[in-house]
Amino acid sequence: MSIERKVWRISGVLTVLLSILLIVLWNALNHFEGDPTQLPDQASVEDYLKDLETVPEYRVKTGIFIKSFVFTGASDVHVTGYVWQHYKDGVHDAIKPAKDEIGFVLPDASDAASGTIEEAYRIDQGDEELIGWYFEQTLRQSFDYTSYPFDHKTVWVRFWPASFDTAVALIPDFDAYPTTGPKDIFGIDKRIVMGTWERENTYFDYRLSDLGTTMGLKNIDFQTNLPELHYNFVIKRNFGNAFIVHMIPLIVVTMLLFGAVMTVTRRPELVERHDFSTSSVIGTCSVLFFVILLAHVQLREGFAGSPVIYMESFFFLMYFLLLAVSVNTYLFASEAVPSLRFIHYKDNLIPKAAFWPFVLLCMVAITAYNLSLKADPEDEAVIEMLN
Repeated sequence: MSIERKVWRISGVLTVLLSILLIVLWNALNHFEGDPTQLPDQASVEDYLKDLETVPEYRVKTGIFIKSFVFTGASDVHVTGYVWQHYKDGVHDAIKPAKDEIGFVLPDASDAASGTIEEAYRIDQGDEELIGWYFEQTLRQSFDYTSYPFDHKTVWVRFWPASFDTAVALIPDFDAYPTTGPKDIFGIDKRIVMGTWERENTYFDYRLSDLGTTMGLKNIDFQTNLPELHYNFVIKRNFGNAFIVHMIPLIVVTMLLFGAVMTVTRRPELVERHDFSTSSVIGTCSVLFFVILLAHVQLREGFAGSPVIYMESFFFLMYFLLLAVSVNTYLFASEAVPSLRFIHYKDNLIPKAAFWPFVLLCMVAITAYNLSLKADPEDEAVIEMLN
């Protein structure tokens, strides 16, 4: 077997192995780990509240149902749905909202004036009164896009009690849902139009407020460490749409660049057949550079203000490849540096055979790095795979 065939066979094996490894890493990057703070039942709520320094004077059962949501910006999501609360007679009389009053606050509402929270029903249920409100609000929160297009979004609806001068804890109305286990999806319309997103999980949890102020309230210790009730729905991006929009053009450009590399030769019959010249290869790289640049600008405009995202790293890789191919072609054709034997060996064999293994190795390294940033330090399986 000739040396050329051995080199190309090694290149093919490495390409296949690195492709498989990349797919495995993509699958791991697309995996969502459940939040350990979620509250699946009433017992978990009791365990949380009993550890508070200040015991709440009142507990109000609160539920939510999401009818629709849409991202209106990188940090804004418009949510519509219903919120309801149970007020027991003789227990919650002091804090029960009157007609047209609201029993909760949505502190993340970016423009409460343009939003809607209106009473939808008020029903007497024997020893308690059920009050429900319809709401339409744009909620502002920070989202992490660094793993795009394998990113997951946890959209939360954060609740404060409307009574600031009393110790009120809002607790989830678990009885209003069929199941509320760690892997169950509840409180969101199953027929909701998700667009490029898919439902992943829903759950309640508490997070202590960190306002850095008493808000002028005196002798109200509960407000400074308020257990804020959060309803969270986790969604993951549909990878197929992002793959078609961004990855396929990158793959096609990479193939065209590989084709340009394969035309680099000194053999007279191949030079004539492929019409090879240094200017033609560099010209091809210039055209591909502007194609990549326009695609990169389009991607960046969608995530303005966000740090470098995972997909964006491949554009930087392409810039390097375009420059490397141009430099390799010039050095090979001009014989400016005869000592660079790996360029001149066997008619530029090594750069040609190393093209795809190098590209895939860089993609694997980029993916592994992003996975290490995302992985939980306690996730031994992921860490063991990365090592």
